[in-house]
Order: sequence, then C-alpha cells, then structure tokens
Amino acid sequence: MQQTVTLNNGVEMPRLGLGVFQTPPDATIAAVQEALRLGYRHVDTAAAYGNEREVGAGIRRSGYARAEVFIETKVWINDYGYDATLHAFDKSAGKLGVDRIDLLLLHQPLTSRFELAIGAYKALEKLLADGRVRAIGVSNFMPEMLQRLLAETSIVPAVNQIEVHPYFQQRELQRLHAGLGILTQAWSPMGGITSYYGGAKSTFDDPILQRIAREHGKSAAQVMLRWHLQAGRAVIPKSTKPARIAENLDVFDFVLTLEQVAAIDALDTGVRSGPEPDSITLERYGREIPEA
Repeated sequence: MQQTVTLNNGVEMPRLGLGVFQTPPDATIAAVQEALRLGYRHVDTAAAYGNEREVGAGIRRSGYARAEVFIETKVWINDYGYDATLHAFDKSAGKLGVDRIDLLLLHQPLTSRFELAIGAYKALEKLLADGRVRAIGVSNFMPEMLQRLLAETSIVPAVNQIEVHPYFQQRELQRLHAGLGILTQAWSPMGGITSYYGGAKSTFDDPILQRIAREHGKSAAQVMLRWHLQAGRAVIPKSTKPARIAENLDVFDFVLTLEQVAAIDALDTGVRSGPEPDSITLERYGREIPEA
C-alpha cells in the first residue's frame, strides 16, 4: 500500500516515486507504464533528463486519470530568471502534456549566478499563486543557499531533493529541513551513484545492509528504501527493469528495528558521490532545453 506525505502547503504526495534520471527516452514510456500498473502514483523527471515527453506518454498510455498520478519535474539552470522560468514551465508542461504540474523544483542552486536562481524561484511562486503548479521546491540546495533563498523569497520550499543514502546522509541539512518544514526527498536513495562512477565501495554489497536484508528476507535495496521511509523521507528509486521496479515498491510490509536503523546510520562516510552543487555552473553544465 502506497504511503503519502502532506507537504507544507497541504498537498498530498506519494512518499515513493519512480525516478527516470538517465532513463533513455525509448525506455521511459514502458518503465512509467509498468510502474503505474504495479501501484506507483508518482513520477519524478526533469527538463534536463530529456524524457519529459515520454513520461507524459507513459502516463497517458497507462490508462490512469491525470489526477491519479503525481508529476514532479525540474527547471534547468539555462532557464533561470523570472521570465525564462515562466517559459520553462510552458516547455515542461507542453512535453508532459498537462496543464498543471504537481511539484516543480529548481534543479540546482546555481551559486555562481544566484540572482538568477532567486528570479527563477519567484517565478515558481507566481506559478503556484496562479494554480499552474500545486507545490514548489528546490534540489541540491545546501544550507547557506537555502537560507539565502528564504531571505529573498516568500514561500518556504515544500521539498529539497538531495543526495541521501547510507553512505552520504547530510544530517545537518536534514535537520535544517525539519526545522523549516521542508520535506527531504532523496535522489540516489539506494546509493546507486556510489557504483555508477567506479567507486571503491557499493552500498548494494555492504555487509551490514546484506545482513539486515537476510534478517527480513528482503534485498539490500529494499532495506535502504525502508530506512528512508521510516525516517520520514521521500524517495525516487530509478529502474527500467520490471522486476526491480516491483521490488522497489515492495517495502511497506516490514519494519527495521532500532538496532538495524542505528547500524545503517553508522555507515555514513560524509563523502558525496554526486557533483558538488557549487560546481554546477552555466559555463560547465549549461545546455539549452528544447521547446515543447
């Protein structure tokens, strides 16, 4: 049974959604259809992923009504600035084939041109006021940038989507979220990023996680997802394989003990596997987002 969380503006969002980062467009439609068939009701994409159009097609082909599926997407840094971000909404909504987006995030803080991020967030506030989005938030914002954003805008983000997994837990940032009423949503929640780039250790092979998995008759991946859910975080695991998509949803029928949670908490290395948010600049990562 899917669980939902109430965001700080009263909107209900499924805690567990399908992520489609690095999912090729030709595989996205089938993955979305299969996820919805199995019981997912939340899909997370982004303008920069290049598969919003296929996410929309997968939702339509699933047969589920638009209101039954929570759609989350993100504005890329090339479309920051007030007017550009208003147009970025049009591009994403057009590709998704919807009039309203459930959750719209700024993908990166763009610390090198933070005034553009401020303008972009004010555009999100306008879209929220106009009813074109149901909730707004950010992604990869660290404490300093989050505090600057709050000082210059009016609406507290509903979500900050950040890298969180057993090997990188960002506890200080999570405490800040809790104090502000911001939901922590974990990308790479199972630590897949620890192995994507040839890291020395993979969470999936961790002996502690493997032991806990055996104790519950589950996989290490399921244990990690359960760990997030019990801590109150939202998660967006990514897969294109039907068996894995099903496995990632099958995490609501067991509970980790306090000892097991403590053992996972102790795995934190403090080492980020994804890029440093400050390194995401227009010069290095800029890319034009096509029109709808």
